[in-house]
Amino acid sequence: MKLVIQRVSSASVSVGGKLISQIGKGFLILLGVSQNDDGSQIEWLTKKVSELRIFPDENGKMNLSVKEVGGEVLLVSQFTLYAGCRKGRRPDFNEAAPPDLAEELYMQFAVELQKIGVPTKLGVFAAHMDVKLVNDGPVTIILER
Repeated sequence: MKLVIQRVSSASVSVGGKLISQIGKGFLILLGVSQNDDGSQIEWLTKKVSELRIFPDENGKMNLSVKEVGGEVLLVSQFTLYAGCRKGRRPDFNEAAPPDLAEELYMQFAVELQKIGVPTKLGVFAAHMDVKLVNDGPVTIILER
């Protein structure tokens, strides 16, 4: 699994002009699932996401987690994180998981975040989404396991 974590002051997802989900302070996470993923990575990744100290404390130092600041997560499935671009000009997606596996692990990831106390909202799996965000910092972290 590959995650692009963006610290945001707000983020939203719309489909066909209709607002689906929105959050205030927290993380917009783009989640890619590879064909080799089996879900065993989810517990480690969600714990790491919930404990990453990348929000500023009272001294402006990155020292607080998303849980400590009362933040939320907007989780968006993103198979293009596994784009292969070595040959030609058109990416291939051979490393990306098939849709049924990707959706299952995407949902498991969301459930696990909720279980450990991180309010989580979702995009729409396999939909063409308009994602808006205000990247706070900017702070962007790539996490893979």
